[in-house]
Amino acid sequence: MGGNTFGKIFRMMSFGESHNVAIGVVVDGVPAGMPLSEADVQRELDRRRPGQSIVTTPRAERDRVEILSGVFEGKTLGTPICMLVRNVDVDSSPYEAIKTKPRPGHVELPYWLKFGHIDHRGGGRGAARETIARVAAGAIAKKLLAAHGIEVLGHTVEAAGVAVGREVKPDEIRKNVEKNPMRCADLGVAERMKEEVLKASEAGDSTGGVVEVLALNVPAGLGDPVFDKLDAEIAHALMSIGSVKGVEIGAGFMATRMRGSEMNDPLALRRGKIVSLTNNAGGILGGISTGMPIVARIAVKPTPSITKPQRTVDIARMEEVELKLKGRFDPNICPRIVPVAEAMLAIVLADQMLRAGKIDPNRFEVRK
Repeated sequence: MGGNTFGKIFRMMSFGESHNVAIGVVVDGVPAGMPLSEADVQRELDRRRPGQSIVTTPRAERDRVEILSGVFEGKTLGTPICMLVRNVDVDSSPYEAIKTKPRPGHVELPYWLKFGHIDHRGGGRGAARETIARVAAGAIAKKLLAAHGIEVLGHTVEAAGVAVGREVKPDEIRKNVEKNPMRCADLGVAERMKEEVLKASEAGDSTGGVVEVLALNVPAGLGDPVFDKLDAEIAHALMSIGSVKGVEIGAGFMATRMRGSEMNDPLALRRGKIVSLTNNAGGILGGISTGMPIVARIAVKPTPSITKPQRTVDIARMEEVELKLKGRFDPNICPRIVPVAEAMLAIVLADQMLRAGKIDPNRFEVRK
């Protein structure tokens, strides 16, 4: 199975399955001398772990990270950093009865068609638990970017058909996102989101939504024309997250309903610096960062595992059957995807900063 590595200079390779011994990641390309502890990584993992609220799966994993290599005396060595999170609260029994009955909307059928031999327990490699590796790598990327004044933020802007419907300021995101289970920056809207999510969950169903991620203080000049556009790499990174079915940058699909005079961001001089007065481009033009905030949104589909009866095919007997799932599922995945989306955006930007020579690949330094 390929496709387990990402990045060119800041590189990550993830490994492990949902119900196997552990999930882990190897991160290469981190400059030597950057302060890094397990607490730095744990802080981010705690944001994505299950069992945090009534809108997440009750699987009781502590997700404690172990740094196995690449760090000595509290600082990175410039060598590969291997991190491991052991799977503790594993219950594979509900999956034995359905191991030949692919769950609609999940990974089993395409995995079986492609590979033949698969791990059917909890989605195996295709489970949401794989994102532990991304968040751990993203924690390192975030710390590297912060040393250069770059901040990455994320929040839920729509869930279960309830949308924020207005521009949210970064201060609102910093202040409010961790105060509610939906990770929404508007606390009033967050409560309505939660009510709709729980209503669907009580009916044995799930819901989707939209998550927005931003990167602030990104310098101009990241990205390259044609195939290595910055927005193309961001789209790749975000689309690689399970349950993501769409990505938009800046005005995104709204641009299809705008005129050029509305879409184009006017340019002006401020203290001798060229700036754009609006940011419909989402901080990227021609595949290159403009210096404005980078803004991306992802469409998150409803969690495919639901308790409502569904139609499927028993691949052992090749006959149609009804499937009724038992297990521990997220009624809405948006809150837990927020730190994952932040991580993937941070990984892209850390890689791009190294490729552009804006971060020394050999020695860590703070330049704000």
